[in-house]
Amino acid sequence: MAEANTRRRARGGGGAARRAERTAVRIETAKYIERNIPNFEVLNEEALQIIETNAETILAEVGVNFVDNPAALERWKDAGADVDGERVRIPRGLARELIKTAPSEFTQHARNPEKSVVIGGRNLVLAPVYGPPFVRDAQGGRRYATMDDFNKFVKLAYMSKWLHHSGGTVCEPTDIPVNKRHLDMLMAHMTLSDKPFMGSVTDPSRAQDSVEMCEILFGKEFVQENTVMTSLTNINSPMTFDDVMMGSLEVYAANNQACIISPFIVGGAMAPVSVAGTLTQVLAEVLAGVAYSQIIRPGAPAIFGAFVSSIDMNSGAPTFGTPEASMVTYGAGQLARRLGLPFRSAGSFCGSKLPDAQAAYETANSLNMGLMAGVNFMLHSCGWLEGGLVADFEKFVMDADQLGVLHGIAKGVAYDENAQAMDAIREVGPGGHYLGCAHTQANFKEAFWKSDLLDYKPFETWEDEGGRDTRQLATSRVEHLLANYQQPQLDPGVHAALNEYIEKKKASMPDAFT
Repeated sequence: MAEANTRRRARGGGGAARRAERTAVRIETAKYIERNIPNFEVLNEEALQIIETNAETILAEVGVNFVDNPAALERWKDAGADVDGERVRIPRGLARELIKTAPSEFTQHARNPEKSVVIGGRNLVLAPVYGPPFVRDAQGGRRYATMDDFNKFVKLAYMSKWLHHSGGTVCEPTDIPVNKRHLDMLMAHMTLSDKPFMGSVTDPSRAQDSVEMCEILFGKEFVQENTVMTSLTNINSPMTFDDVMMGSLEVYAANNQACIISPFIVGGAMAPVSVAGTLTQVLAEVLAGVAYSQIIRPGAPAIFGAFVSSIDMNSGAPTFGTPEASMVTYGAGQLARRLGLPFRSAGSFCGSKLPDAQAAYETANSLNMGLMAGVNFMLHSCGWLEGGLVADFEKFVMDADQLGVLHGIAKGVAYDENAQAMDAIREVGPGGHYLGCAHTQANFKEAFWKSDLLDYKPFETWEDEGGRDTRQLATSRVEHLLANYQQPQLDPGVHAALNEYIEKKKASMPDAFT
């Protein structure tokens, strides 16, 4: 009897240890995705040539506007463009010639070198949601975002295995003055995480602040010779380049930092309702934007961006996860590859107000589309809700968990000797099972993708544990990750220098909330 009790205690201790191992938080980041699967292509050679020819026609005959930026107009004139007021007409072939100096892939360095990413080629880098003024969670509902919310999202991104990037404005902290919040956001990315991050684009001076803070973090010479930031340069579609975005692009390109040149397309509003027409406009806008970055500094890294949604013709609201948006994204991927540029598109897009079935359907469509389209940098890969107005905590971890599926699909199908499993088939034979065979024992730990969130327990166990739905599971996951967050080490001297820089910058100007 005593021996039996000893055995039971030993088994109980082992079970407790295994449970502790399963629930322990490991701060692990998967390497950026390297695709071993083909890209999905929807355009044949004839269609591609038509779109490319039409895009050149738009640039040469219709032109693009560079507003409130006399220096840009002079640069274009010197480069050989026809400048009439703020309208820039670019002769056929000029933009293509200029973009030849943009790299087809580049490394964005993280302060932890193990987490640096290569953007371009057959790679896919995943970054979180960007820009929402509101946040939502199960406890507090929908509300304006604060700096505390922002810090929590940065911590969640750092703790999320399948995210390779810390992102940029993960939410807009409205409790900090507009002219100073970029300093706090950058500080959060630099100190609460050691993954790559994005710089500010809301004013050229803030882009310059981003560069100078990176020079403190990485060293001035390193920043000038390497890329340590990406930045999002949105084009005011149709075919308008404003002084704020272009001013920020000028700062980043001059300092060898990457710019995502991204038309903001809502089909039927900012672009034609047809797929081919939208692709033509997207290509014309990207050609002009990337060419301008190369006028500023030949060789500056640039990314072909395409943010695409369609429109609900009854309400006017943007729609996501639709067939038309998929076709544009697939086609834009083909156009980007023909230009030899890295491609940014897709994300966890949805129009739902809650992390519900609509959100899941639309998000799954959008994420899988991005993988198959050959996207190299996927902004908004987790946390997006309500057409981008809301960063949702529960959806953030739900999406971040599902990004593991993209990693699994991108591996492709192995067919080496182990994958062929001939020994296992011989061992089991007709009528057996594979649960205990040597091949299963050797491979089961890594054979299947494992969710850290979803519930696969039997009904009775699930019911006994409270019958929680996915959102409730996600709430627990958020709490678990934040409770177990561990801040990465940073040199105290660097930390102090960043604090000093921010204090001086904030003291140099009054608060502004508009």
